[in-house]
Amino acid sequence: MVEVTEPATPATPSPSPTTLGDLRAGGASYRPVKAELRSNLLARLGAGQPSLPGMVGFEDTVLPEVERALIAGHDLVLLGERGQGKTRLIRTLVGLLDEWTPVLVGSELNEHPLHPISVWAHRQIAEHGDATPVGWLHRSERFGEKLATPDTSVGDLIGDVDPIKVAEGRTLGDPETVHYGLVPRTNRGIFSVNELPDLAERIQVALLNVLEERDIQIRGYRVRLPLDLLLVASANPEDYTNRGRIITPLKDRFGAEVRTHYPIELDDEIRLLHQEAQTSWTGREGGGDTGRAGGGDTSAGSGFDLPIVPEHLVEIVARFTRLVRESSHVDQRSGVSARFAIAGLETITASAVRRAAIAGETRPVARVVDLPSVVPASRGKVEFADAGSDPDDERELEVLEHLLRQATAQTFRARCAGLDLTGLQEHFTGGETVESGELVPAPALLGQLGTIPKLAELLGRLGVPEGEQSAEQAAAAVEFALEGLYLTRRLAKDTDGTRTVYGA
Repeated sequence: MVEVTEPATPATPSPSPTTLGDLRAGGASYRPVKAELRSNLLARLGAGQPSLPGMVGFEDTVLPEVERALIAGHDLVLLGERGQGKTRLIRTLVGLLDEWTPVLVGSELNEHPLHPISVWAHRQIAEHGDATPVGWLHRSERFGEKLATPDTSVGDLIGDVDPIKVAEGRTLGDPETVHYGLVPRTNRGIFSVNELPDLAERIQVALLNVLEERDIQIRGYRVRLPLDLLLVASANPEDYTNRGRIITPLKDRFGAEVRTHYPIELDDEIRLLHQEAQTSWTGREGGGDTGRAGGGDTSAGSGFDLPIVPEHLVEIVARFTRLVRESSHVDQRSGVSARFAIAGLETITASAVRRAAIAGETRPVARVVDLPSVVPASRGKVEFADAGSDPDDERELEVLEHLLRQATAQTFRARCAGLDLTGLQEHFTGGETVESGELVPAPALLGQLGTIPKLAELLGRLGVPEGEQSAEQAAAAVEFALEGLYLTRRLAKDTDGTRTVYGA
């Protein structure tokens, strides 16, 4: 996935009105958050723009449901296994808010100057009138979230009495002695509760009024705050629907329930990898172009160009992830997160960079020999169905290694079907061998083969443009062909630690 997020700095400067009088003179009006989201969503849809940029594989399934929920003004809960993009989707909703919105300066509740809700705000406006100071809040500051944990308290979410304010001389009946929690402090924004079933039932009760009556209750106070926000929760389907860990009244108050899923199509899995794989040595997150050269830039202090991960390796990682998800050895209730594939691709890239640093290659290019590094690095991200109380680590590694070979074979058949590799195969008829390994540089690998018949055709089939071909890319393509010939039983292979030898 190429992540499309809000820029770190606002795209436009904040508007100029700085007082309540200026705001009124400019014709400003108050608009509730859900009306704001609905209007901006419909504007995007009408302009043919993506409603929630960066959400790969949800275009025809999840996003229409979310769009209908927002248009209807519903609070919603997203149900899905880990790593399906629930949190990403929730955070992307912020992009549908107005870029800037006016607030009363000093308000703990982000109150609109034309719609005050607290005793403090009403007093400020009564005292200062049109001179009441007005500030501007960027949409990136109108989002709040809480990871539900068993120790979460009502005070964390809703609020509690602040003993310091009482000690300053205010009476216990004064509403201004309240210290507001995360929910009211996200007033006029979007609030997210991640892993909702992990909230204790008594804490879930505290959210009932927020969802329906749009007010809050704090201890014995008569606090009536008509909160204006969109509440979005995420949960695992098993916890939400089967274990009774959500109280029925709370379920009833969510207007929409949306099921998320892992990418359905292989192409979506590959797009997801391209978007999410990080290239830490470039100082960027997301949007990394893992499949192409990345220009002539060099990583600061690295001494070599940005790494390349050929498309066939990205496809192998994507197929590997899908095979792991489908395996009978894996606990399907837990799922296999998208982070499994992302971390795998990053590990392969790191292996190529390590080889370049040690062997002196100027352009790190990932090869098939880097694939085995994925297995030990990603094993902790998979929960095996038959692990029991005494998991067999060797058995788990064998399962993952087998699935990785299967993914490689599938990719070879898909990308090299009909390609004439007899010239490469005939190199081994006289008993010759080719040695590779995670530290064997590209020139050393190619030097063992000499002139390779139809190499240009192989490179073209694997998507390497004619003008960008290099020794490192040629080595990556040839090694993929050798591995494919081995997996289709046309070559033999002997592996001993970091050393791999192909032969007849």
